[in-house]
Amino acid sequence: MPPPKPTRFNSFWSPLMLLWPAITIHWAAFKEAFRTRGFAALWHPTKQIEYGVASLLSETCEDILATLLSRLSIPLLTSIYPAEGFIEYESTTVVPSLVKQARGKILELGPGPGNQIHRFDPDLVESICAIDPNPNFNDDIALKLQASALESRYKFLVCGVEDSDILRAEGVTEGSMDTILSIQVMCAVNDPHAIMKEIWKLLKPGGQFIFWEHGKSRDFLTSIGQTLWNPAWSTFVGCNMNRDIRSAILAAGEWEGLENVEETDDPLTFLPRFWGVLVKKA
Repeated sequence: MPPPKPTRFNSFWSPLMLLWPAITIHWAAFKEAFRTRGFAALWHPTKQIEYGVASLLSETCEDILATLLSRLSIPLLTSIYPAEGFIEYESTTVVPSLVKQARGKILELGPGPGNQIHRFDPDLVESICAIDPNPNFNDDIALKLQASALESRYKFLVCGVEDSDILRAEGVTEGSMDTILSIQVMCAVNDPHAIMKEIWKLLKPGGQFIFWEHGKSRDFLTSIGQTLWNPAWSTFVGCNMNRDIRSAILAAGEWEGLENVEETDDPLTFLPRFWGVLVKKA
């Protein structure tokens, strides 16, 4: 018998299914930092948050989260967040087919622990420059690359799109990239509009921007709920629920393929997805 459909009330509480484990993981990370560094851990809260977010996205913590969710007997809530974890969840979406379209010189935004490495088509890849300001993903990425045909063509840099000097040293300059890939990234950057304008500049004419993002709901009541949850969600999960990321993407520059942008039509979800492949006009 299939689980009943979520109601608006149940959907409102659904963020707790990820938020509570995230808080638990952050607390464990803080206790470990305090145990090893004492009160010095208090002076670097940003580093602690970065470490906690990286821990939440790691495979080990995905296993913990999956176990927790699988033991919960609240079908209306567990249907919101799949028990199999982030990587396997993405495998049930359009993400694998999107990533496989990446070609040539690729700039991967926010690779996290390297969730997309196995999804690239090696025959289409010239090089991949992956950038993330969180340094705690380096070991996970290195481990995944050992089992990949892309090890010699993949480079991880601890920086953001705005760090032009670092990118320039790696050959990432205006009009140089064939593909820029963004899988659940714009929700976590400081200024999506500014970042998207930089992304548009970095693409070659005819270069493609491949994305799978989530943002502000078009449903009025759900968007209010997103605003209420966002302070805790952005702190412990590491991204924002209530940003109008779609507008930031579309307003970045002149695109072809606007008619191919797709989105989910669930008015109750707090993470409405939209995705597509946009091409920079020549």
